[in-house]
Amino acid sequence: MSTRREAVRQALSESSGFRSAQDLYADLRSEGSKIGLTTVYRALQALSDAGEVDVLRTSDGEAVYRACLTDTHHHHLVCRECGKAVEIEGPAVEKWAESIGVQHGFSNVTHTVEVFGTCASCTSAGQSEQ
Repeated sequence: MSTRREAVRQALSESSGFRSAQDLYADLRSEGSKIGLTTVYRALQALSDAGEVDVLRTSDGEAVYRACLTDTHHHHLVCRECGKAVEIEGPAVEKWAESIGVQHGFSNVTHTVEVFGTCASCTSAGQSEQ
């Protein structure tokens, strides 16, 4: 594995939440790395393909990444305010996706489901500001 990919992996493992490629690039450059933005994107894609990072699309369509905490299939409950993410299992979603595929004659069905809301801390902070 390249040292640049390892640097991206390390930067993700030191982050507490999901980060964009641009954020990771800025962090690495501020630490003195000569890594390019294209290399960061390639490393993130390779890590994603290997199942080593979680990827989700924010409500505005941006891809964000974080180090996987588990190697089993899961979804995320993500706070719109602070970005806190909780890994969740969705057996009902799994059954639904499979049944929709069968109903329409599809096989090898995959899916991506992310759930967004406001965490308790952000909800409390928002109420105290009013």
